[in-house]
Amino acid sequence: MHADDIVRPPIARRLGLTALRGPVARSRPVRAPRPAGRGFAGGRTPGRPPRGGQRGLRGLHARARRAWDRPLTAYYLVLGGSMLIIVLGLVMVYSASQIKALQNGLAPSYFFRKQLLAAAIGAVLLLAAARTPVRLLRALAYPLLAASVFLLCMVQMPGIGETINGNTNWISLGGPFQLQPSEFAKLALVLWGADLLARKQSKKLLGQWKHLLVPLVPVTFLLLGLIMLGGDMGTTVVLTTVLLGLLWIAGAPTRLFAGVFGVTAALAVLFIKTSANRMSRLECIGATDPGANDQCWQAVHGIYALANGGWFGAGLGASVEKWGELPEPHTDFIFAITGEELGLAGTLSVLALFAALGYAGIRVAGRTEDPFVRYAAGGVTTWITAQAVVNIGAVLGLLPIAGVPLPLFSYGGSALLPTMFAIGLLIAFARDEPGARAALAMRQPGVRWKTMRRRVKKRPSGER
Repeated sequence: MHADDIVRPPIARRLGLTALRGPVARSRPVRAPRPAGRGFAGGRTPGRPPRGGQRGLRGLHARARRAWDRPLTAYYLVLGGSMLIIVLGLVMVYSASQIKALQNGLAPSYFFRKQLLAAAIGAVLLLAAARTPVRLLRALAYPLLAASVFLLCMVQMPGIGETINGNTNWISLGGPFQLQPSEFAKLALVLWGADLLARKQSKKLLGQWKHLLVPLVPVTFLLLGLIMLGGDMGTTVVLTTVLLGLLWIAGAPTRLFAGVFGVTAALAVLFIKTSANRMSRLECIGATDPGANDQCWQAVHGIYALANGGWFGAGLGASVEKWGELPEPHTDFIFAITGEELGLAGTLSVLALFAALGYAGIRVAGRTEDPFVRYAAGGVTTWITAQAVVNIGAVLGLLPIAGVPLPLFSYGGSALLPTMFAIGLLIAFARDEPGARAALAMRQPGVRWKTMRRRVKKRPSGER
């Protein structure tokens, strides 16, 4: 038998070698070409799958991006984020206000019951705003602005306006209830400014600076002047931020935007210089000692409360600073009590909720095609975000104490009601996006059943 007829051994057959005849091989093994981008130049050997950690991180990032890009993401963020802030705020109002109520000879749940009543009324306003058509909202803009100006004028009339902590910003409604018109002026400015800019954009007038500024800036300055007559510097800062936000969304030129900002900054410096109280608040930024006359007492004890909380807090209801050491623990400085009782984890959770709410508002404003919805959503987002930054910055000692509540969180029905109405607007705008409308329509029981029935009819008869 010839040597070529010898069957190749299994090992040689697996290696791709032919039978050997003598010391020299008749042919060489055939190797598959190496794929491009593999091997040492590609960072890993051929055929080896990526590491589990890298695959997990990439998958998590891809899932997160898909979740953010879903049409109902903004809707769920606004609804869920605002509800969590309100519920957590009610819990902290009850915890932070008990000692204050007992010191005033009231029931421990006095402030909590008032806040709960305001939240119930605000829930009705939120649902009404979420169901109100855009055309009706635009029709309500001018009456709401006129009512706000009228109430702000009534505040300055003797015998009608009520002074609390040196500021005359309230109207007594009888009994323990007061109304603060400046809080409703924020909502009025947002709706009226959005309607004004939308009408001018439809007529292509926003390219002219006089149409961009007039009458938006003069009316805003009228509101600011009426509020400053009562001494409320914090609300004027928030309203000024809303004005700048509307101008920014409208596409104001940089020099025009800088001019308006410069005028408002100059007026702010003038108002601060002419008031010893505001100057003392400015000097308390970053203070670590109450000072000779205890002028920085509130700012310093807010830092003490945050420091006492540590990572996870002293426990709900276990705050020390609310026992008379920290003034206004349930209103302006409720964030400090939250940090003391819930720790850094609790404060970061609150910040994350406000960040999610701000992101959702920006997304709604950026994806809509309706100019009024864009300006209104941007104005509401600017209002809530700016007010939260001013309040939290004051508690952290980074900004002067402005006396503004934390939106949806602090005690105060006059602040909670218009803010919840504004949240209802964001919910309506988020639900009105084309992709969101289609997704919500598919979740209706009748639509889902009809869709499944159509799919069943298209299947082959033998398939189950």
